[in-house]
Amino acid sequence: MRQIRKTLFLLCITVLVFLSGTTAHAETGEGNIDGGGGGMGTGTKDSYWSNYKYGVRVTVVRTDGSIVSTPFDLANCDVSGSVVHFGRTSKLHYAEGHTLSPAGGSYSYSKPEEELPRIISSGKYQASIEAIKRYFCSEYAAKMVSDKTGIPYYELISGPYKVVLEPVAYFKFLGVDYAMTATEAALYNQMSDGKLRQKMSTLTHKNLPLALFLEKPELGYPAWTGSTADKVSDTAIIDYLGIGIISYENLREIIIPETDYTYRVDTDVITSVTLHSDVEVNPDEPASVTFTIDGASYRVEDIVMPEGDSQLVWVKWHTPSSPGIININIRIDGAETGQTSFTARIEELNENVPPDPMATDSNPTYSRVSVPHNDQKSNASWSVWSAVWEPKWEWEADWQWDSNWVWESDLQLETKEEWESNWEIVDGQWVDNGEWVEVEEWVDYGEWVDHGEWVDYGEWVDHGKYVFSSTYYNMSMQTSMEIHPDDIVPTAVGDTMKSGYGIKQFAWSRYYTNADERDYVPTQNAVSYFPEFKYKTYWRLLKGSGGNPNYFTFQNNVFSTYNREVHFTPVWFPNSTYQVYTYILDAWTPVGMLAMNLTDSIEIEGSMYDDWYSKRE
Repeated sequence: MRQIRKTLFLLCITVLVFLSGTTAHAETGEGNIDGGGGGMGTGTKDSYWSNYKYGVRVTVVRTDGSIVSTPFDLANCDVSGSVVHFGRTSKLHYAEGHTLSPAGGSYSYSKPEEELPRIISSGKYQASIEAIKRYFCSEYAAKMVSDKTGIPYYELISGPYKVVLEPVAYFKFLGVDYAMTATEAALYNQMSDGKLRQKMSTLTHKNLPLALFLEKPELGYPAWTGSTADKVSDTAIIDYLGIGIISYENLREIIIPETDYTYRVDTDVITSVTLHSDVEVNPDEPASVTFTIDGASYRVEDIVMPEGDSQLVWVKWHTPSSPGIININIRIDGAETGQTSFTARIEELNENVPPDPMATDSNPTYSRVSVPHNDQKSNASWSVWSAVWEPKWEWEADWQWDSNWVWESDLQLETKEEWESNWEIVDGQWVDNGEWVEVEEWVDYGEWVDHGEWVDYGEWVDHGKYVFSSTYYNMSMQTSMEIHPDDIVPTAVGDTMKSGYGIKQFAWSRYYTNADERDYVPTQNAVSYFPEFKYKTYWRLLKGSGGNPNYFTFQNNVFSTYNREVHFTPVWFPNSTYQVYTYILDAWTPVGMLAMNLTDSIEIEGSMYDDWYSKRE
């Protein structure tokens, strides 16, 4: 596959403290690390810590300290799903005002394929600064963080990001199993009036908090200059300890492929993007994402997430039947993401079939090479936020005056003079010889009076809120392969045969998941590579049966007289182990591809010439 070589310097500045040994990794940075803690302490029958039970909480933040990923936990041991824990909450969350409270649901964690180095020192089991530097400053660790958070790898190592690490201890306290970071242990001790420290002080107030701390101020946290061998206070833990910070920038030259993703032709795949929001995204105003891929649009709606959190969003689609480069554009409504434009390389796997093997082939310079090891991942976990309205009904008063006007009479007897006419004819004309007389009458001096009242025209108002919860999903994959001499090889004995004959292959992949079929893709491809081609140049794309499990065999060999599903070993192959490497791939999840490296072998003793040629005297 063609690659563009770009220069990117990647410096891993680890500002943290911890100690132990682990597998060596290719480093992508250098560390600025110191260490402390140690000593076993004592425990009781119902309160104790086993010194191998530890882990790390990982949170990705921007350089300004804003959180851009949901924290995830890595553990070096098996942890009960019923362990009491406090959710995916980082030290930075608690500094922002989040309160300590037990989280519902089972505890979510993962065990890295490359085992964690010792994080928490205890007695003779001391952590190694160099081992931890190698691990967390490695390309492997950076890619793991990328897979877990959905932040593209090259964006993670070149963008404005830092990785916050917090040590996690798994222990029993008063008969109950707990998972706590150093900060959570200090907060819990305060809530329990010091009972945790009384029982578990060596762990919770020395070894755990002193496992990681800063050598220099970072993200608002000061450097720790106190003792690295004595027990510390709750305040010291909360303000200084139990935190390490990694920055990937400016170290070594690496090869960056010209595309963001690589897919195979005619394959179901999943493309995902991580959304984040500084404000609550709820069902009243949900977010949505529109993926535009190779001219087609896929819209994902009704996306919700709590304030300051993130959500992985994905689309399942089918790649073109021809190789090439396609563009992927993403439009976000109601949230944010770091990158909205990607390119994907579509590869053809069936284009380098081995040539026709000839009886005259030879390879006198052949030498054995190591079997390759591609990226592999056998399980994946992801989660989806949902929100349910939690009502809180409260009466909101609305007092109004309700009038009731009533006439209130005030009758009074009054006397007044009225003219009483008496018309008579005098001297031939009418003359009014009337007189004024006194007349009594009742007069009502009443008034309208409002006999109304105040009436509450209020109503019950729902002042509830959305309560968020995560549903966790997982997909795991089991694989296996076998190669054997073909059934028609005349002189094969078990898995030993002569060179020049064909071998058959039987591989399978089985998946287990609790996710909807729209959210995952089972294994679709398997490719086999062979030692005579130094496990490159030529390969065979296997054919699958479909279903679960999916069984893979060689395709019918066009050079086979009997049209057998075989690969022919070269007639010149020396007497030795003939090992086939098969890469089972293209099982897709929202957090990336599941794939496994497999090998199996037969023994070559002799050549088919031994069966079909005899020298006559």
